Amino acid sequence: MAALTAPVRASGRMFKAPTLGKAVILSSLNKEFPLGYYETYIALRLSQIGYTTTFLTDGNVTVDFLVNELNNYNIVIWRTDIYTWSHVEYFYIGESVNAATEQKYASDFAQGWLNANAGIFGASVNFFTEHFTNNTLGSVQLMIIEGSNTGDIGPIFVNAGVQSVIYCNGLVNLDYGLMDDLTADMIDYLCSGETVYNAVFSSVNYLNNQNGSAQDQLRSNIDDAYTPPFWFSGSSSLTITSPS
Repeated sequence: MAALTAPVRASGRMFKAPTLGKAVILSSLNKEFPLGYYETYIALRLSQIGYTTTFLTDGNVTVDFLVNELNNYNIVIWRTDIYTWSHVEYFYIGESVNAATEQKYASDFAQGWLNANAGIFGASVNFFTEHFTNNTLGSVQLMIIEGSNTGDIGPIFVNAGVQSVIYCNGLVNLDYGLMDDLTADMIDYLCSGETVYNAVFSSVNYLNNQNGSAQDQLRSNIDDAYTPPFWFSGSSSLTITSPS
């Protein structure tokens, strides 16, 4: 048998995830509550299944972007929180108060739907109801809204065409990274092909320590059981690992 006179090279195709769409992470209070490591981690996990991710923080999250750009993305993750002015609850947008935006959205300010008293703009529930009407967000598959009382606006986005919206009920604390950690867990499950229902349930269930369950062993006897306030509206069976 003749000896080989030249090296033999095996050739193969490099695997590349199919292009599924675009994601955006909006962090309206990033200076106060930095997303940090989770920005890179979530973007990496989404890229592994074919999504490109844009990251916008603080003043780059504008009123115009919310109204006019969200429908350019298939996945939207929004980190915000609330403040109250004159008995009305507002969600922080991030954009610093400026005359140009106040003039452009003068009618919204006149109605009290937008507010400038916190130094950055805030939007009320009525603002979202007025600006996100039927099918204005028909291209968005999934929204995750991280912040206090975001359950008040989650169903509005479903009515606007988003297939599934994950949100928080009640008051949450953005300190210490717990909410970001739970969001990253949900992204992990979703990127592994799980449905929205399974991703939400699996992410919060290990902290839902009911008496007599195996999870009780994970906490001290003097600690109260804690159930993270994430839930969803819209499709429970949505997955993000294949084209919609």
